[in-house]
Amino acid sequence: MNCWDLIGEFTRRTREILGENLTGVYLHGSLAMGCFNPKKSDIDLLTVVKHEIPGEVKRQYMDLVVEMNGQAPEKGIELSVVQESVCRPFVYPTPFELHFSITHLLWYQTDPGDYIERMKGTDKDLAAHFTILLHRGKTLYGKEIREVFSEVEKSSYFDSIWCDIENAETEIMDHPMYLTLNLCRVLAYGKEERILSKEEGGKWGLKNLPEKYRNLVMSALNEYRTGNPMNPDGQLAEEYARYMVQQIQKSAAF
Repeated sequence: MNCWDLIGEFTRRTREILGENLTGVYLHGSLAMGCFNPKKSDIDLLTVVKHEIPGEVKRQYMDLVVEMNGQAPEKGIELSVVQESVCRPFVYPTPFELHFSITHLLWYQTDPGDYIERMKGTDKDLAAHFTILLHRGKTLYGKEIREVFSEVEKSSYFDSIWCDIENAETEIMDHPMYLTLNLCRVLAYGKEERILSKEEGGKWGLKNLPEKYRNLVMSALNEYRTGNPMNPDGQLAEEYARYMVQQIQKSAAF
């Protein structure tokens, strides 16, 4: 099943399960932004409901999500479910009703009751997801995006993306492609308020960063596009991360 067929099936069955409680289903992330790579990208979905979902309906919905995840590309589905009341006006950190990604798959498969009971809280990442949705996202079903979501304050969006890279110097060798490109897009926002995908951030970095870091960024872009792993020099990668974090801290958004 290709991504768009999968999304169509997911949306149709979401409507069946959630019924009148469903406000809408929305697509954000790389697939919405036109830079999806089946080997490196997940399918980013957001479901908005009118009120709290009963436990038995959450269980039914999670069974659907896991089924659809099994038919998705390698990185699977990432899904958050939120109530409409936290979208307009925007609440930060943002409460969520339910969340799933492949990192949580084993937990749900092992103890679904525990998952349903405990997978609820707040998530700073939702500020970034909402912002991408407002600027680049797609309505799959329901109310149009700007009927449901108010603008995310710049300070909340920046805090959300900053949290993702603030420890980049110590973490970059664990996730070199992801952090190399993500640092570029965070700096692009810090300096120019540009809301970019990872690939677009890398392209911005090639034009705006010192020459000595450009091969590193090119290698990250190559991995993102082809799936061929980059093999960065650890010292250079850590120096790059330190430099980028310092530049982000000096930027207008910080």
